[in-house]
Amino acid sequence: MSSPGGPTPDAGGGRAHRERGPTPFAVGIGLIVLVLVGGYLAFTKSIPFRHHFTIHAAFRSANNIKKSSPVRIAGVNVGTVTGVHHISGGGEGAIVDLRIDGSGVPVHRDATITIRPRIFLEGNFFVDVQPGSPSAPALHDGDTVPVQQTAAPVQLDQVLATLDTSTRADLKVLLHELSIGLSGRGGAGFNRSIPFWAPAYKGTALVSDALQGTTPHDLSRLVDAGGAVAAAADADPRALRGLVANLDRTAAPLAREDRALAAATAELPRTLRAGIPALAALEASFPSVRRLVAELRPAVRSTLPVLVAGIPFARQVRRLVSKSELRGLVGELRPAVAGLTRLNVESVGLLGQVRAASSCQNSVILPWSQQTIDDAQFPAAGPVFQEFPKSLVGLGGDSREGDANGIWFRVLAGVGSVAFPSSPGQLTLANLPIAGGNPVKPAGKPVLDATTPCETQETPNLGSTPGLAPAGQVNTAAQPLNPAGQKLYARAEKLTARYAGQQLARQHLGGVLRVSARPLDPGLVSQLGTLGRIPGAGP
Repeated sequence: MSSPGGPTPDAGGGRAHRERGPTPFAVGIGLIVLVLVGGYLAFTKSIPFRHHFTIHAAFRSANNIKKSSPVRIAGVNVGTVTGVHHISGGGEGAIVDLRIDGSGVPVHRDATITIRPRIFLEGNFFVDVQPGSPSAPALHDGDTVPVQQTAAPVQLDQVLATLDTSTRADLKVLLHELSIGLSGRGGAGFNRSIPFWAPAYKGTALVSDALQGTTPHDLSRLVDAGGAVAAAADADPRALRGLVANLDRTAAPLAREDRALAAATAELPRTLRAGIPALAALEASFPSVRRLVAELRPAVRSTLPVLVAGIPFARQVRRLVSKSELRGLVGELRPAVAGLTRLNVESVGLLGQVRAASSCQNSVILPWSQQTIDDAQFPAAGPVFQEFPKSLVGLGGDSREGDANGIWFRVLAGVGSVAFPSSPGQLTLANLPIAGGNPVKPAGKPVLDATTPCETQETPNLGSTPGLAPAGQVNTAAQPLNPAGQKLYARAEKLTARYAGQQLARQHLGGVLRVSARPLDPGLVSQLGTLGRIPGAGP
């Protein structure tokens, strides 16, 4: 029998076997490993063998930041400082390595990084990161934030080191003079000057930007030129003293005329208001002026040969305008200058009318004369300027005669056999029936504006469309006259013959020509060659 909990003998009555487990050595090794891992994680707060997002920041002074200092965004820890690399050469600048966790990314290229002191209970410093605007590109792993986007706090010892005894004395003098300047009306004047700061600073910024030049190394060349000027001034102390003395003599009258200078200064704003637009317009004209100068440069280069070639001509012109030549002629023509001037002034109106007439002729009359009138009954053989003179042929034909009393015409009057109403209560006679009218009577007169140039008005057009024949035509030859009409016709025939005889007697042709009331028939037509012939007038 064995006691409870004691070893159980085996079936053979031998020694009991102990259960298998870790040895004390293995347990100790494992415990040591766990302590090392826990300590590493507790102090480094990072997982080993894992890549972390790291950026670098350049600081002018990083003597207050140390490795393992926290990195915060909006007061939240997002990483730590993993290294501080001071710049060689004895300066205070350094490159600080910042490891940022995943909760702190992305950090943009316009981010700002500042070293700030922690609260008194925490001690030391931390790195405050402003991640930048979302629109800016993000920083990549290993990128560096430039020194222009970083800042470090100013320590009290730095302030005390800067404000030494001489500096503090100068600061007292400065504050005293500033209090004197701002006392009384000085403070009110200072307040009134505040609205002018913005344009002044803007103009200063523009001048500073312009001083940088338009091409690389402009500013360095300006500094070199300034150094050369300073070296030249230093090389001649006597001339420099003269310059200072002249400046003193120039400033003394200005000091004596302080009231006039103050009045002129008061006028300066108005002058600037008028001058700034003028300068802006002048600046806007510079590009075109530069182009003009570039275009004129070849002409300027060729000016010298032109001047050399023009000197003989100038000599001849000088002789031409001598007293014996043109100047004498001008003296003789001087009385006529006043009349020529009045003629020139009074010719303006005439020349205006001539211009209007010429423009009307060129733009209206000549194009109109080139037109060809389209008429089915009387087709034109050519344009208007060819057809119009044909109407003058009758005036120079056999129907015109002349003597010492002037020109007279032989007119053969006849009575038509077709009557048509021409106006209310009146009839018009024609030899043949009227087939139509061309042109048709217009509804009104053409529009004519005497105040408007001729070429701007409606152009004339001789083309027209034939109209219908007048209504109410009657063939009077086919209608026998009634007794009253026959009596009236005989009376009219008698009066006509009497009037014709009186006209022949007035022209002293009563013995040469005679008037007959006999109706015209074919037999009488054959005798017209011998009747009424003027003796000596030819066949």
